[in-house]
Amino acid sequence: MADPVSLSAFPVAMRWLNAPEAYTVEGYDKLVVSAAGGTDLFTDPADGTRHDNAPALVGALNGDFCVSALVRVDLTATFDAAALVLHSGPDTWAKLCVEASPQGSATVVSVVNRGVSDDCNSFRADPAAADVRLRAGRTGSAYVFHVRVDDGPWELIRYFALHDEAEVGFLAQSPTGAGTTVRFEEIAYSAERIADVRDGS
Repeated sequence: MADPVSLSAFPVAMRWLNAPEAYTVEGYDKLVVSAAGGTDLFTDPADGTRHDNAPALVGALNGDFCVSALVRVDLTATFDAAALVLHSGPDTWAKLCVEASPQGSATVVSVVNRGVSDDCNSFRADPAAADVRLRAGRTGSAYVFHVRVDDGPWELIRYFALHDEAEVGFLAQSPTGAGTTVRFEEIAYSAERIADVRDGS
């Protein structure tokens, strides 16, 4: 899995942070990733326990960017998730997920890790019932996460700094389950800066 991976919709070659059980690149803008059971990216703020074995395909982009994808995911077990990830290193990263909550609902979750992780649930968004798109962007020295459901507006989820250059890409996880498969469809890249991070334009 050391060989670089090329996605036509992504402007640079990408690399795996952790190898998936399987993956396929389909056409111009689709990536399918299968994560094994017991895979996660999270550092517990209570005791510092680190989990960093989730498969993630990332690439380094220069300057401002937006990367988005429509996600399809089998949310079978608690915390199964599809995510966009920003990765500077083991201690500095962020992810934007559609994740299975302990209550059994598909939920938009974001985590920013600076040594340890925070964990923020935003709203329910079920990719089995609606088109859920995740977007990660860099604007100057800051990063931003947005989510769009069906034809609605881009909703701001997080606006933050990592203080280091971050690779961006796609992650699948199944911390408590036997594994899951994520489809990232309609992958899109733009080098344009988001004009207004708060209204998503």
